[in-house]
Amino acid sequence: MDTQVLSTLFADAVLLVVNMVAVLILPGLALGILIAVFQAATQVNEQTLSFLPKLIMTLLMVLFAGHWLLRQLIDLFQRLFHDIPYLIG
Repeated sequence: MDTQVLSTLFADAVLLVVNMVAVLILPGLALGILIAVFQAATQVNEQTLSFLPKLIMTLLMVLFAGHWLLRQLIDLFQRLFHDIPYLIG
């Protein structure tokens, strides 16, 4: 097994994880910034006002992007299993 192949597999896996996390977290982050601006403008400092909408946004992203996320993960594992004979010799 070549180190170039290993590093390519590892880079693909890390890139997939970064993409999956970004799809789930970035909309919640944007919503959190909007809520923080609202809280700063109105001086309302309620913890549930900042936590609950971000949780709902993350769950909605899982609902809407879940199929794509699973498809990406399945494609990576299918490619890995398909390449096993080439990787081991």
